[in-house]
Amino acid sequence: MKPDSSSLNSPARPSRLARLPEPTTLARAVQGALAVLALGGVCTPSWAQNTAAGQDAAAIRLKPGDTLVQQVPTEVRKQLPVFIWGESLEGEMDGVTVMQGGAELRRHDTVIRADRIEHDKRTGETKAQGNVLINRNGDRFTGPDAEVNVNSHWGHFNQPEYSLLKNEGKGDARRVDFMGDDRTLVHDGRYSTCPRPPGSTWMPDWIVRASSIELDRVEDVGIAKSGVIEFMGVPILAAPILSFPLSDQRKTGALPPSLSISTQSGVELSTPYYFNIAPNYDATVTPTLMTKRGLDLSGEFRYLQPGYSGNLRTSYMPSDKLRDDDRWAVAYRHNQQLTRPIGGGSPIGLRVNLNKVSDDNYWRDFPRTITSLTSRLLHNEVSMGWGKGPWSASAGMYRYQTLQDVNAPITPPFDRLPSVGFSYEQPNQTLFGAPGWDLSFATNATRFQRAVLSAGVPTGREIGGDRSVAVAQIARRWQAPGWFVIPKARVHMARYSNDNTTGSTVSATRTVPTVSIDSGLVFERPAEFFGTSYIQTLEPRAFATWTPFRDQSELPNYDSAARSFNYSSMFAEHAFSGNDRISDTRAVTVGVSSRLLAPETGAEVVRLGVAQRALLADQNVTLPRGTPVTERLSDTLLAGRVQWDPLWSVDANVQYNTKASESRRTTLGGRYTPGPYKVLSAAYRIQKGVSEQLDLGWQWPLSGLWGRTPEPVPGRALGPGQWYGVGRLNYSLPDRKLIDVIAGFEYDAGCWLGRVVLERLQTSATTSDRRILFQLEFNGFSKVGGSSLQSIQANVPKYQYLREEVVQPNRFQQYD
Repeated sequence: MKPDSSSLNSPARPSRLARLPEPTTLARAVQGALAVLALGGVCTPSWAQNTAAGQDAAAIRLKPGDTLVQQVPTEVRKQLPVFIWGESLEGEMDGVTVMQGGAELRRHDTVIRADRIEHDKRTGETKAQGNVLINRNGDRFTGPDAEVNVNSHWGHFNQPEYSLLKNEGKGDARRVDFMGDDRTLVHDGRYSTCPRPPGSTWMPDWIVRASSIELDRVEDVGIAKSGVIEFMGVPILAAPILSFPLSDQRKTGALPPSLSISTQSGVELSTPYYFNIAPNYDATVTPTLMTKRGLDLSGEFRYLQPGYSGNLRTSYMPSDKLRDDDRWAVAYRHNQQLTRPIGGGSPIGLRVNLNKVSDDNYWRDFPRTITSLTSRLLHNEVSMGWGKGPWSASAGMYRYQTLQDVNAPITPPFDRLPSVGFSYEQPNQTLFGAPGWDLSFATNATRFQRAVLSAGVPTGREIGGDRSVAVAQIARRWQAPGWFVIPKARVHMARYSNDNTTGSTVSATRTVPTVSIDSGLVFERPAEFFGTSYIQTLEPRAFATWTPFRDQSELPNYDSAARSFNYSSMFAEHAFSGNDRISDTRAVTVGVSSRLLAPETGAEVVRLGVAQRALLADQNVTLPRGTPVTERLSDTLLAGRVQWDPLWSVDANVQYNTKASESRRTTLGGRYTPGPYKVLSAAYRIQKGVSEQLDLGWQWPLSGLWGRTPEPVPGRALGPGQWYGVGRLNYSLPDRKLIDVIAGFEYDAGCWLGRVVLERLQTSATTSDRRILFQLEFNGFSKVGGSSLQSIQANVPKYQYLREEVVQPNRFQQYD
């Protein structure tokens, strides 16, 4: 056994332990002096034996270690000795020993201190009286008297106060029963995680009163029976059984309820309940009462296995008073690696993404329920993929549910039922005796289908057709440290078999070649700005592409659309995405960019760029109902990003028309993050003749507005008693009105969090839904949840939750 390092050469304790005398009784008491007795196990440690044999204790070599072992095997624990200490000690070596005056007993993870301790070595029964403190694995209990068996850890404590290590839980009780190593039963007790100042009076901000509270350290869960939760002295919830976590691990129990007031739904009260089914399965059920509409019941089930994972979300509201109909929604995600096919390669991947709602108004009436990126286009997909070396294959079915608005109908995309594709990609091949050629070939066959609409309403007829596409490409990259040249050639082939309105089939084919060459130079030089050294680059780039004209006006358009005007599209071969329109682009793009790099890290501090495309001939291939492009010079694109200081970042993109001397589209954005829980962001976006918006987002401690902001506390934000402002505003300058608003306050009281959030979401051009959300979160009792927090996290850029996860404490942090 190794000695306790705190006892070595200490003036309060003997510097060496000697072998105890042989007689079975100790007739005399040691008065006014300290005595240490080792009972059971090995009486004399090996290092003490070596010392008694005349060896120098200073020659002992201790093994270094990074951590202290908190748990030891059960068979070892049975052999561990009991150390006792007191000003007065008397008793029998193999019987009962009594310690008085600053008495203390230690055995592995249990410490007992009291004015008087009586310990029976034969049974392990220990009685403590007067100013008793029991420390079990860092959980501390204090009170007048206790009885506990240090072998079995069964016993009881009368009128104790207690403090739990893992979650800083505190409380008091009429009696506490110890039931083995890992279970404690509190009778007529109170529980909270709020601080307990010295003294007899303790009334925390929130508290649980219960007839009994069972603390289970195996499951890390507390279960209160006949419990009542009080907040600021006011009962807010009573239940026959309340469960809460004793650590930061997942557990079954109630999540924080959420209260909101909505112009559309009235008062909304959500009371989610979490089920920790297994380490790889869980579920959440959330009933929400809406006074103007009825009861909505939603749920989420998640699963995780080595080969697959997924989640299912459902929501159902019977007889919604708003629409006088049943409302429901289903969203299902599943990803799986299937068995490897014959011939090897990667496992076949399966992806399932299903979304369905009951009616067209669901996106407007339940704007926070739909998880799709586009609230009115719900994507549905079942697909599979496989790859082996340069080969890959995919197959799937893709459908959309389009939620129509009679005042603003939209044309739904074509469903793909099914779509099958194969591809081959082999880089760095040797052709014509030269290495470095990149070869690729891809083919796809798809059946397209879509309902015919009239004023946004399906007519019962469908249009569509079959399309087969094959694309072959060859490219070669020549490069050196200061330059690169990439020539590329591509052939795009397509075959159509379209359904005619008369019931017949119309076939067509198209073959379009494309050649392009991309080139650039990179110059570098040392530079100094504002007293700081940088590496400055100058990077001119030239790109030329040539595609001949092929008449495609009679072909259907299933998936082609105009590319966004940005730096990437300026250096692309074609003006359209998809496969149905291949633009006859014969153009040269010239651009130049410059960067400032930090010499030590290579971090980009400044990037500035400008580019413009010149057409060598008219672009006659257009989208349906489009017009040919005859303007020889495109708009000029200017882009910049500056992050001179890690706290600041500024981005700018300008689409400038030199002929009209005006900006067609401008985006300016900036972000300031000076520290934890501090972020300010702003963006200005204008598209001439279409929209002009200002976007602001923030999270900021309000105490920092009037003085120095406190430093963060580990696992928490800036300590108790702090207010935080949080929100995001989207303002339309032409309309002079707010479009979407998320704004509120968070208060960190130390042992609880409070939130008040005002939310306004635009549901149509003339209508909006407004809500006020309230939420309380009791630390160590209820976990993260609630719609107010979800709304903040989804909308505020770089929002940081006020309770970050921390490493669980160990018993040595509360060892005495």
